[in-house]
Amino acid sequence: MNATPEKPAAAKKAVTKTAAAKKTVTKKSTAATEQAPAKKTAARKTAPAKQATAKKATAKKTAKTAAGQAPAKKAAARKPESRVAMVRRARRINRELAELYPYAHPELDFTNPFELLVATVLSAQTTDLRVNQTTPRLFAVCPTPEDMAAMPPEKLEELIRPTGFFRAKTKSLIGLSAALRDRFGGEVPGRLEDLVTLPGVGRKTANVVLGNAFGVPGITVDTHFGRLARRFGWTTAEDAEKVEADVAEIFPKSEWTMLSHRVVFHGRRVCHSRKPACGACAIAPLCPAYGEGETDPEKAKKLLKYELGGQPGQRLKPPADYPGQPAPPMAPPVAAS
Repeated sequence: MNATPEKPAAAKKAVTKTAAAKKTVTKKSTAATEQAPAKKTAARKTAPAKQATAKKATAKKTAKTAAGQAPAKKAAARKPESRVAMVRRARRINRELAELYPYAHPELDFTNPFELLVATVLSAQTTDLRVNQTTPRLFAVCPTPEDMAAMPPEKLEELIRPTGFFRAKTKSLIGLSAALRDRFGGEVPGRLEDLVTLPGVGRKTANVVLGNAFGVPGITVDTHFGRLARRFGWTTAEDAEKVEADVAEIFPKSEWTMLSHRVVFHGRRVCHSRKPACGACAIAPLCPAYGEGETDPEKAKKLLKYELGGQPGQRLKPPADYPGQPAPPMAPPVAAS
């Protein structure tokens, strides 16, 4: 009789425990549910902040990397060339130019040292073509230093007027002719130290005469030679004497005269001052200044001058091996009507 009433009590206790457990679970679930949105919201709030921080960090890293890499790339682009490498490249350029211009020569017409000296003085601030068109009449009237020294200045001025700066050039020509007559027996001296004592004669003119009339090696630094020597990286100097000294240290003395002709030829025909024909240049792979001019081959080809451009050269009487056309003589002046 006693056992029967106890069973419901135990069951009641079990139900109570189960209900309590369910209540606890429900409370925990509710708490978890209530906390979840809060955590989610916090996570949502934190995410943009973290992303912004990450973006800033990435931006800083990128900027830092870029800042670190840019100078490196710049430095690589401007990496200095060793002296040995520059000399090797320079001598290779000379060999390439020798193949390109096997006919390179002085572009002034002359038959003796005096004519070359006079023509070189006249070539200042004008073209060799204009000088070559002017000297036939000049040398027909005064073929020797004695004749030129005795020439009335106003008559000499008229003869050389086409070359420009004719008054200053007249003074130089009469002065150097008188010096040749009085100090050198009417002969052009074959030494640099003597030539530079003549009126109107500097190192450039002296080297032209020595190299081409006497076979004495010399580097002729005119505007073309100086421009290309700087573009080729042989020198950074602007002063002609410094350019001459820098280039003389690179090449053997035996090459100086022909090197001058080749570089000047290339400067006049391809590597022009304002519009270099880079795309038509045979030595472009060796030139640090490639890209300063026109790089398109077809457009560059149109910039070529003289024989490379199918045009006459500068000499009225070019050497026998010259591949281009002789220049035309000066047109006679039009008579006044």
